[in-house]
Amino acid sequence: MALRGTASSGEDSPCRVTASGGFSTLERVSPGKHRRDTRLRAHPEPALNRAPDPAPTGSTAATVADVDPVLRAEGLTKDYGSVLALDSLTLEIGGGTTGLVGANGAGKSTLLKILLGLIPPTGGRAEVLGHDIATEGEAIRAAVGYLPEHDCLPPDVSASDFVVHLAMMSGLPRVAARERAAEVLRHVGLAEERYRPMGGYSTGMKQKAKLAQALAHDPRLVLLDEPTNGLDPAARDEMLGLVRRIGHDFGIAVIVTSHLLGELERVSDNVVVLDGGRLLRASRTDEFLDATGVLLVEVLGDDAQARMTDALTTAGVAAAARGSLITVDAAERPVDVRDLIRDTASDLGLGLVRLQVDHRRIEDVFADADTADTDAAAARATDARADAEGVPGV
Repeated sequence: MALRGTASSGEDSPCRVTASGGFSTLERVSPGKHRRDTRLRAHPEPALNRAPDPAPTGSTAATVADVDPVLRAEGLTKDYGSVLALDSLTLEIGGGTTGLVGANGAGKSTLLKILLGLIPPTGGRAEVLGHDIATEGEAIRAAVGYLPEHDCLPPDVSASDFVVHLAMMSGLPRVAARERAAEVLRHVGLAEERYRPMGGYSTGMKQKAKLAQALAHDPRLVLLDEPTNGLDPAARDEMLGLVRRIGHDFGIAVIVTSHLLGELERVSDNVVVLDGGRLLRASRTDEFLDATGVLLVEVLGDDAQARMTDALTTAGVAAAARGSLITVDAAERPVDVRDLIRDTASDLGLGLVRLQVDHRRIEDVFADADTADTDAAAARATDARADAEGVPGV
């Protein structure tokens, strides 16, 4: 997945436009007839709702085998004058669940709105499910579900009436829309509360209602903008479970944004990282979480950490404290270092509580970028001093 980018800023209200808009994907299958074999059914039949086969090992979000990309962007740019929101973003995203991660203001919401045709880009082009964002916005919204970040639910309307209304705006007949609304509201866990006015809903219930309307017209792709925003830990776990089920059990492509890095590690097949208007990295999630060549060791006993660290260092192994743990560099001695750790703990009379491989985390990408920026700034400062002193830069 080749990407370059910057992004930021929220501009137009997501409440301006309905989440789906246009015509229903159900109608395109059989005009004038409600399709029964939708992706999300109250009692799914395996033959109709089987999840797609997993992508072969080694594939990436840019090249998903046997699946056309759901998103193509070339040189996508959004310039507000004072803020360069997107800077020549080029990428391809395939099926499965793709996480778009970055701090607040990194440009995640701006990108989603451009992909939906809600705001125009300054430059470049993009296609969503084969439709050009510049000329086919209605067709995109017919095939894509959208969960906006902000709360824009009418407080005096029930979730059932709300989802039925948006399903009908997507082209479903009234009877089919009611069937579909009941189906998706059961799926997201609002079966009992669907007739209550949404003004009395908790934040978690409101997010579920927004997710239900995004699924009402059986989309091929859903764009979820901060679906866990404002949720407590239990509600967040439940929402992440729904997101994962949509992407993995029902075969609907998902692009989900979050500023909480750990969330995307749990549910995403692929991750795109934006920071301060720059694209830092884009790859499969498991490639972000590669082993680092370091072992994490936890021991118990009197002055256990210091004694264990000193003993391992004396034995010629690079060891250092990291909080309550000890990091041990196993890159040069991947086999026998584990035996050394075990024997050292035994000789010192310490309890060996933990010995595990350390993996990278998505947040390490931000740390690496900060380090690179610091090194680059230092190099520029050195060159500037050399120029001032009349010494050629190295």
